[in-house]
Amino acid sequence: MSISILGAGAFGTALAISMARDGRPVTLWGRDVTDMGRENTRRLPGHGFPDSLRVTSDLAEAALSEILLLATPMQQLTGFLEANETLFHRKVLVATCKGIDMQSGLGPAEIIARTVPDARPAILSGPSFAVDIAAGLPTALTLAVRDGGAIQAGLSTDNLRLYRSSDLIGVELGGALKNVIAIACGIAMGAGLGESARAALITRGFAEMQRFAALKGAEPETLAGLSGFGDLVLTCTSPKSRNYAFGQMLGRGETPPDNTTVEGRWTAKAVSNLAQNAEIDMPITDVVVGIVDQHITIREGVDMLLSRPLKEE
Repeated sequence: MSISILGAGAFGTALAISMARDGRPVTLWGRDVTDMGRENTRRLPGHGFPDSLRVTSDLAEAALSEILLLATPMQQLTGFLEANETLFHRKVLVATCKGIDMQSGLGPAEIIARTVPDARPAILSGPSFAVDIAAGLPTALTLAVRDGGAIQAGLSTDNLRLYRSSDLIGVELGGALKNVIAIACGIAMGAGLGESARAALITRGFAEMQRFAALKGAEPETLAGLSGFGDLVLTCTSPKSRNYAFGQMLGRGETPPDNTTVEGRWTAKAVSNLAQNAEIDMPITDVVVGIVDQHITIREGVDMLLSRPLKEE
């Protein structure tokens, strides 16, 4: 199967490097890659391109492949698909972004299904960092697609082990919701609240993820897998996570830069609104929204969580 990665950010570039490392032809598309050469020095320096990896700024050319991995930011996915919908008919569209669209409240699989109805939607998600994938370090991910054995085999590499799931809703929600909890954990560590507080946030945050996913029709076991709990652990414990690092800066009283993609800040708002309308209790998510929007202080957020009524776990 021919493969193109649409989006030359760090993660898209890493996937392209990994998938081309064994000699298979892979195309990496980006809007401005004319001076990239054989390395993405701006987004993923130090990782040269395999000979079989071709770089192009011609989207129509890249879209000729059978499998298209959509490595675009979550909040830009709808616009990207709508603007180029005619190129994507009957393609396998694999979203690698993690989040919920602020405008529609939809995840990537639902957006693909609505925007390009005759395409085959899929989600690639799980605990992973671009630098690890590009370096050839072992990484396990979940590929959510219906009847996708051939796609699973086509996207797997020597260092990328893909597990298959048919639960697109669960996989996309696991990847989205863990970013919110990662921000909360970053805030706790940046504010000096300690490892015990972080462990509590991971545990109770996972409970929030399960409640919300159940509301949306996800299978419970999906959230316990790589795209849920596995990704949660990684992003809540590593400064390489942009969401965790964003939270750390907030916890230290610093102003995070505006030019960094932090999907969790938008997902938190979308999830909080959806949960309130459905009367689902999401206290950690609500506190993250309050702190990010500067409606409450970190101290007030901690007090809100600690003063909640006592109950059974």
